[in-house]
Amino acid sequence: MQTKTLQQVVTFKASPREVYDMIMDSRKHSSLSGEPAKISKKVGGKFTAWGSHLSGINLVLKPGKKIVQAWRATGWWPDHYSIAIFDISKTRGGAKLKFTQIGIPPGRYSGHYRGWIETYWTPMKEIFATGTTSDKTRARVKIDRQQRIRSGKFRRRISGDS
Repeated sequence: MQTKTLQQVVTFKASPREVYDMIMDSRKHSSLSGEPAKISKKVGGKFTAWGSHLSGINLVLKPGKKIVQAWRATGWWPDHYSIAIFDISKTRGGAKLKFTQIGIPPGRYSGHYRGWIETYWTPMKEIFATGTTSDKTRARVKIDRQQRIRSGKFRRRISGDS
């Protein structure tokens, strides 16, 4: 079974702990998509996000530093999980997140590549900068939710736009 690996680096005007909490706190995580998230704060604990579209298990949790999760989306091969690694470090003016996702099914790579940018990193940047997300970002997240998840169409064109 052939898979793909995704790597992204993003900086936030927030502390490493704030970045960690945005990903690991159920209420804060839900604010990114408007969809329910239930996230255990324990190693071995389970999580769901975007309703039940995303699910997995926490493998490593180092508050403010690192999150490693076995991670999957609906429609993936049965019993297939990727490994999502969130390495968070302090940088001048905030935090840097090095994100790696290993084991993405090839037909889902472009959707996940854009999805992380559009539905995680962009809303997080806006929330940290202004306390809320912009109308443009909320509209983009809504399109993702309605057109991609409900239709089952996950391929996306990858461009420089985000």
